Amino acid sequence: MHSSREAIFILFSIPFYSILIGAEILMSNWQQRQYYSLKSTLENVFFTLLNAGMDLLFRVLFYVAVLIWCYQHRFFKIENNYCYWILLFILEDLAFYVEHRVDHYCRVFWAVHVTHHSSEEYNLTTGFRSSVFQPVYRFIYFIPVALMGFDPLDIIFMYSLTQTYGILVHTQYIKKMPRWFEVFFVSPSHHRVHHASNIRYLDKNMGMCLIIWDKLFGTFQEELEQDPVKYGLTKPIAKTNNPFKLIFHEWQAIGKDLKKNISFSTKLKYLFMPPGWSHDGSSKTADELRKDLI
Repeated sequence: MHSSREAIFILFSIPFYSILIGAEILMSNWQQRQYYSLKSTLENVFFTLLNAGMDLLFRVLFYVAVLIWCYQHRFFKIENNYCYWILLFILEDLAFYVEHRVDHYCRVFWAVHVTHHSSEEYNLTTGFRSSVFQPVYRFIYFIPVALMGFDPLDIIFMYSLTQTYGILVHTQYIKKMPRWFEVFFVSPSHHRVHHASNIRYLDKNMGMCLIIWDKLFGTFQEELEQDPVKYGLTKPIAKTNNPFKLIFHEWQAIGKDLKKNISFSTKLKYLFMPPGWSHDGSSKTADELRKDLI
């Protein structure tokens, strides 16, 4: 039952994505908006294939082994089917928010996640510009969900569903959703902010499906007409045809910082403090940069 459900979902999603992406490519070319380039699109496909391979490998090693063990030692059992799926959606979306926030506020994890933000284009294929090594640790955030009585195969299936929504918000064609919608759910406008390199927008709007977590925990930012979104990183990567440079460039930067003549505790801060932190003020975190705006 579980495996057939996953297979049906995959079979449905491939033509679904293909039609939407094809339509967006045709529209953007017809309207001369230049939302797509061949190089960036191929990079996005390459990264998602690498991520899928890592996901399959670690799904067996960690998702199945660790999460099944946690599920077997669960604290609760939810009998009502409707409550089960609604709670799974809410808890999984919260788990993603926590993971995503850690990815942005801890430099080691940012070094993994930064690939997703490295494109200066923003289109549906940007949603497939996956953080290649994220499957190595993503399962950790789902351990509490399994311990609360949710089947690991249901967790994986719900993640696939919510990730589909997370891909669809990577578009510039939908300017604003209805006001009531944007109170609760992540919209394309919200997620454009998340991919912006504008100082005002850094590390904002980290939800997958629900924007309520950002509003509750202080990471929400509206898209403003007076501050148009600029996509990419605050320090753009030098133009390269080597996709592995896009994956490992932040690790190289960390290596340079660790070679500095500094104390061991300071070296640890270069690993675990937010991106941009420096012991001498030579670079700044997003929060420090925002203070300079005021």
